[in-house]
Amino acid sequence: MSASSKPRVGDVKTSPSGLEIKAVYRADDAAGAELGDPGQFPYTRGVQPSMYRGRLWTMRQYAGFGTAAESNTRYKMLLDAGQTGLSVAFDLPTQMGIDSDAPRALGEVGRVGVAIDTVEDMHTLLDGIPLDQVSTSMTINATASTLLAMYIVVAEERGISRAALSGTTQNDILKEYIARGTYVYPPVPSLALVAETFRFCATEVPNWNPISISGYHIREAGATAVQELAFTFANTIEYVQRAIAAGLDVDTFAPRLSFFFACHNDLFEEVAKFRAARRIYAHLMRERFGASDASTRLRFHTQTGGVTLTAQQPLNNVVRVTVQALAAALGGTQSLHTNGYDEALALPTAEAATLALRTQQIIAFESGVAQTVDPLAGSFYVEALTSELETHALALMDQVEALGGSAAAIEKGFFQDEIARSAYEYQLRVEAGDTFIVGVNKFGDGQDPPVIATPDFSALERGQVAQLRAVRAERDGARVEAALAALAAGAAAYANAGEVRAPLMPMIIEAVRARASVGEISDTLSSVWGAYRPT
Repeated sequence: MSASSKPRVGDVKTSPSGLEIKAVYRADDAAGAELGDPGQFPYTRGVQPSMYRGRLWTMRQYAGFGTAAESNTRYKMLLDAGQTGLSVAFDLPTQMGIDSDAPRALGEVGRVGVAIDTVEDMHTLLDGIPLDQVSTSMTINATASTLLAMYIVVAEERGISRAALSGTTQNDILKEYIARGTYVYPPVPSLALVAETFRFCATEVPNWNPISISGYHIREAGATAVQELAFTFANTIEYVQRAIAAGLDVDTFAPRLSFFFACHNDLFEEVAKFRAARRIYAHLMRERFGASDASTRLRFHTQTGGVTLTAQQPLNNVVRVTVQALAAALGGTQSLHTNGYDEALALPTAEAATLALRTQQIIAFESGVAQTVDPLAGSFYVEALTSELETHALALMDQVEALGGSAAAIEKGFFQDEIARSAYEYQLRVEAGDTFIVGVNKFGDGQDPPVIATPDFSALERGQVAQLRAVRAERDGARVEAALAALAAGAAAYANAGEVRAPLMPMIIEAVRARASVGEISDTLSSVWGAYRPT
């Protein structure tokens, strides 16, 4: 191509992360890209040689509705519609270790997910669902060990072995301090408890992922794709270091580490982000921690971007979710949740949830995306963008390391300040009209968002409280007290991360068997560890 015939370069364009995008990409832009074959280190092109030709991603829909019975009905509907895994949303009191009848829970019971107080609620939630055949993901963090214990007790009371269970507890407490806020205990014992779940799952529940290290909530708080990568892997370093310090060999737990990323609207930046993530993780685990190949493969779940949904013209969200889901599939996700188009207004309706699932199914079975591995590989643009995202993320990780790692950076407010700055700059661009949101600041119609009917949460709360009190009245109080006393004694060793700690998960499981509540278990641990208060 002669100089005169080259495309003219217009105004400077940037990705949502602020990376400059050229008008045209050529071979030299992608020179030196670290590719390799799918299934081979550093897994840029995917963690399995055949990827979706061998097995499609797991199709999940994140759901939790007020009561366990209502949520169970939705799960069965989704499974009948072709969903291949469950994803449980818990209400805020459950996430923060507060029982439904506690004063702090007033007005919040069942509002943004399902209320779980005791293992009896978990029995209802999972009624009729074959736990040895369906994998279950639970978005739960500070109280993750308790909810995992409840899942295990439900299985054992049905005669299902722990070894037959598969699923994930999110259990990512660092991102709660950074971005989400549903923390309970201080960082030192919280991280020790995370390491304890690593140990327990490696020996007792081998097909369970004890953590899903989450970039999703970091992104939802306003982070860029670069920050999502950097902060997720900075947290990964902290978790792996803590587990090794607790006496675990990296290869005993690392193969079950899983990850959770967001997927937003810029299709190519998101595809490149997932490819860069695999490469960063592979090098990190091999070169920093000496992990075997089985511990260097990045496995991740993706959820389409909640913050990208708009209340205005909500049907536009169908298109946004489709683009995002396509990016996740092109980027090689192992598991995917697609948001309902009405989630900016209320909990998703059955119609919206079904359409979101159908979106995944159409991509899987009609688009051709699953026919070949990493179909965008070799694109000059995609390869250059993958490398650039990797370079910028590694530089940001170095800044976290210079501050002493994730835990120290959290205490210094580094993550929080960086995310707040990015969120503020994005909002300024939207308000100035430099970033378009169709139906909001571009092509708006002036109409008010539609109104979606919501449940009677007051009645729901009264019913949940009555159920909790009925369980308390029928259980063996002396057994509960003994179990909680043993748990308090075991927790004492976790206040100092340098000590050799007694296994705590069996004590939590015994408390759950006795029908101790989420709040009682959480309060027992807080009585020993204290509560976290950000500085």
